[in-house]
Amino acid sequence: MSLVIKQVNKSYQSNEATKHVLKNVSFSAGENEFVCILGHSGCGKSTLLNLIAGFSSQDEGIIEVNGKPIEGPSKERGVVFQEHALFPWYTVIENIALGPILGGQPKAKALEMAFEYLVLVGLAECADQYPSQLSGGMKQRVGIARALANKPRILLMDEPFGALDILTRETMRKELLSIWMQLQTTVLFVTHSISEAIHLADRILVMKDGEIKANIEVPLSRPRDEESTTFLRMAKDMQALLSADNQKLKALGG
Repeated sequence: MSLVIKQVNKSYQSNEATKHVLKNVSFSAGENEFVCILGHSGCGKSTLLNLIAGFSSQDEGIIEVNGKPIEGPSKERGVVFQEHALFPWYTVIENIALGPILGGQPKAKALEMAFEYLVLVGLAECADQYPSQLSGGMKQRVGIARALANKPRILLMDEPFGALDILTRETMRKELLSIWMQLQTTVLFVTHSISEAIHLADRILVMKDGEIKANIEVPLSRPRDEESTTFLRMAKDMQALLSADNQKLKALGG
């Protein structure tokens, strides 16, 4: 599996003015790679993820999976949003089974598959509950299971833990890494948290003002100690990148 983005531009019209959201964005992601896209709100992270998901299209440039242009949504690209977006009238297992059913799986087989992913995210005992009966972290685990039930080759995650409290967020981060290590799916994870990006990623793309300012490999084994010298140095360098003006970015090599 390979994801390639080349010279992608995206803009929107607003009150007769043009807002350039993405500017000449280029990068690639390989098989089983965990890539974090890090940046402040409004820098273009979610727009980029929506283009890769196929929810919208770029104005210019190329987005390809295995050499083929993306043309709309596909089950090979699963999406997990910050808001879990579960259907409240379906049970947990029915929410997860919906994708496979719509994809042509018989209902019995789809429910069997759904239960397997519920076990994977540690919620087998919640199969017959409704979303309103779950905590925020549990709902997000169901959202991850629902995305995985379509067996995507790429998992796109748009600040999925952003609405959770700190302790739940840390637990979810560990669980996500455990799931990823088992399934070895390519992950693109959008976040505005520097520490979260360093904890999770093989590689971090630092975005600012619609551009990728740095493409940083994370040379740390897992699990990662946020008190380590390397972790603290990386966090400091990325904070500098996100805070710097263009002249400082040139000095930093961005």
